[in-house]
Amino acid sequence: MKLYNIKTTFLSVLALAAMASCSNDDDMTTMEPNPTPMGEDFSGTYSQADHMGRPGINTVLSADVEGQASVKDAFNRTIPSQMAANFQVGFEARLEQYHDVYADLLGAPREDVNYEPNILGLDATTLTTVLASDALDIAPNTPTSYFNGTEVLTGRALSDDIIDISLILLFGGETGDRFSGQDTDGDGTADLPRLTSDGVSLTATLSTSFPYLGSPN
Repeated sequence: MKLYNIKTTFLSVLALAAMASCSNDDDMTTMEPNPTPMGEDFSGTYSQADHMGRPGINTVLSADVEGQASVKDAFNRTIPSQMAANFQVGFEARLEQYHDVYADLLGAPREDVNYEPNILGLDATTLTTVLASDALDIAPNTPTSYFNGTEVLTGRALSDDIIDISLILLFGGETGDRFSGQDTDGDGTADLPRLTSDGVSLTATLSTSFPYLGSPN
């Protein structure tokens, strides 16, 4: 009985203390009739940490080497006007390395599996110069398209399959289907690698009004 009374008294004291601490909260509040808006403080030193114009370009063509400073990070920190001078040579070397790897897998001489001018007629140096300057082009007086067969890099429509188009430009050759998993000997098995598509189609629902994306799936 004595223990019960102690517990009851202790709980009552806690309740009274809580009520007392809250009872005068409103009395302590003062409201300014015309508060002065506080502006954002943007002072300080800032540095660029990330950049993207064309998706996947940095991922595919920047070659990081273990134990050395990250090329991908350096690319992200570089402004577009300086990108071609700093990264074009490395991008072209990386593109040639990919073709060397495919030559080895095919058991073919490396000199026989080089980059070929693509569907835009761009040789390796010109293409990697364009891609190294990683800014998305806009042509306001023509249809917006990453590539639709006639319009070239005039922007990016939401329905454009950016990755597939990029792979075609890199590995598709003059016809766009140079390495598309062809069965060259007719035995039902692909003899060439499939490099012109990631095999993933558009899954988002698009809208005709801003922000142009439908409800999440």
